[in-house]
Amino acid sequence: MFGGLIDYWYYTGDSQYNDITTQAMLYQVGDKDNYEPSNVTAQLGNDDQAFWAMSALTAAEYNFPNPPPNQPQWLHLAQAVFQRQTTRWANNECKVQGGLRWQIFPFNGGYDYVNSISNGCFFNMGARLGKYTGNQTYIEWAEKTWDWSVAVGLIDSKYRVWDGTDSRNGCIDQNNLQWTYNVGVYLYGAATMWNVVCFLSPTFLLPDSY
Repeated sequence: MFGGLIDYWYYTGDSQYNDITTQAMLYQVGDKDNYEPSNVTAQLGNDDQAFWAMSALTAAEYNFPNPPPNQPQWLHLAQAVFQRQTTRWANNECKVQGGLRWQIFPFNGGYDYVNSISNGCFFNMGARLGKYTGNQTYIEWAEKTWDWSVAVGLIDSKYRVWDGTDSRNGCIDQNNLQWTYNVGVYLYGAATMWNVVCFLSPTFLLPDSY
């Protein structure tokens, strides 16, 4: 919702919602500025955390007015979430090593589910952070996430994006539900990677699969 209000400001120039958007975007940043406040540990998923980070990243990309200097800035928030999620990479039993679980905490239902929205958001953030900052490490993470998503079967040869897989059986089967937001986060990330190659890093070799 608040990402939508950032879009609204960018495309219309109407700033009447800016203050409430900033207030909302800062309310749940938590002690480590990574949208992982202690009051939501009972239900926080990697995708939930990433949705806030992607809105903060949009704010940075659009030059949405930054918070006061004593508050975390938009780019910092997105980077903090991405860095936090790198620590959870491959923390599962998938036979193809890699990927993020849906839920963060083992006591939550869905902890064993390794889904495309969590990994697609991570891919999306890596590509966009790489483009925004010029830091090759983000691009390498994005490439690794795409390659893993293909290898584990979340993205098939026809570019259909399946909803997820179960780490309890080694992630060998896919849940063949399809949702537009799963496709959307990968599509946006892939478009960003294409822009990185064409305009920012002509020596970077993009896989033919993008």
